[in-house]
Amino acid sequence: MNVMKEFLPPHTSIAVADSEKFIYYKPSKLVDLRIRPGEPYKKGSGAAKAIAEKHEISEYIDSDVYGIPYYAVSVPLFNGAHVVGAVTTIFPAKPSPIAANFFTVKAEDCWYPVSYENIVYLEAENRKTKVQAVGGEGYHKMSLTELEFMLPSELFIRVHRSYIVNVSHIQEIQPDSHSTFLLVMKDETKIPVSQTYSSSFRKALNY
Repeated sequence: MNVMKEFLPPHTSIAVADSEKFIYYKPSKLVDLRIRPGEPYKKGSGAAKAIAEKHEISEYIDSDVYGIPYYAVSVPLFNGAHVVGAVTTIFPAKPSPIAANFFTVKAEDCWYPVSYENIVYLEAENRKTKVQAVGGEGYHKMSLTELEFMLPSELFIRVHRSYIVNVSHIQEIQPDSHSTFLLVMKDETKIPVSQTYSSSFRKALNY
């Protein structure tokens, strides 16, 4: 877990569960769900959803579950085809997109504000994030997971561990295999939807 924390945003709480209960919990200064190792995970929690649905979930969890709202990114752990637990990163409740509708990217030696509506997709690249926008590209110092937490979910969706797309820039959705898809963006870029995210992608786009 000490190694994992090096790859996570600051102030991230971490919880690890087996198939029935939590076996590890490290709270952050910003959000503490007061989980105790040995206690069962609660219905409706990030861990419960990832284990039940057998794929990664990234969503807001209401205060009814642990007394305070939070944003969970929970990844199921497999032994062969069987889910044996989950690792959950816990953030403060996702901020409202009303606070800002743009962020700033760096291109060469300058910085540029880019509006959300002009972002086509974001791609993980060497611990930074490449931001492909209408008319150009740049880089943001935050990781893809950090930006996923900040971006408005009605516009942006995670489709792969390396990609977040702006749904308004999707031109076509093509079947790629039995349970995956290929997105053709309006700028003609082709982006894969991995099996991990295919279920949540379909759910988000209502098909």
